[in-house]
Amino acid sequence: MLKETGILKGTTTVGVVCRDGVILGTDTRATMGNYVASKHAKKVYKITDNLAMTIAGGVAVAQRVVEILKINASLYELEKNRSISVKSAARLVSNLLFSNREVGKPLPMQALVGGFDETGPHVFNLDPYGSLTEEKMVSTGSGSPFAYGVLESQYLEDSAVDEMLSIVVKAVDSAMKRDVASGDSFDIAVIDAAGFRELSPEEKAAILNN
Repeated sequence: MLKETGILKGTTTVGVVCRDGVILGTDTRATMGNYVASKHAKKVYKITDNLAMTIAGGVAVAQRVVEILKINASLYELEKNRSISVKSAARLVSNLLFSNREVGKPLPMQALVGGFDETGPHVFNLDPYGSLTEEKMVSTGSGSPFAYGVLESQYLEDSAVDEMLSIVVKAVDSAMKRDVASGDSFDIAVIDAAGFRELSPEEKAAILNN
């Protein structure tokens, strides 16, 4: 939950590390105070084939950070002839956020950077001040207390992606049902050794109704 501009920034994002990949989940509601600005807001973005990012907070600012990360990840791959690591990508976002803190106005956003690289699956959590922590399971946004209620009771470290998909869906769904600033629908992305993919509406419905 962010309150940098005096307006609560609604969102629920979830990141989970599994033994064979990473799962990122978000709701799709965008709010401006008590006004629902969009029911189909995109909050999980593919950065590269092995990397993705979720956003919570100010949409315009967060989308700009996503674009900066995409550009720098592409330049890194061109120069080094290999994909940027998850940690390096997260550090780049951290530096962007930290540099704005130094001028006295932190960017009103939180982010999760997750992916799969040569060292395995990773998820990093970033706050508006640029603090960077690696997590096994994490949630951000105004719905995060409700998502944590599911994650902390059902997340099992070293589980497979297929085993944890239903838990991530339940966590996001729980927040959508109880947090007025989260809702409408949800997106789920998986990043593993095969690359990035988003679950189809049919796959999400099947998991939710199981």
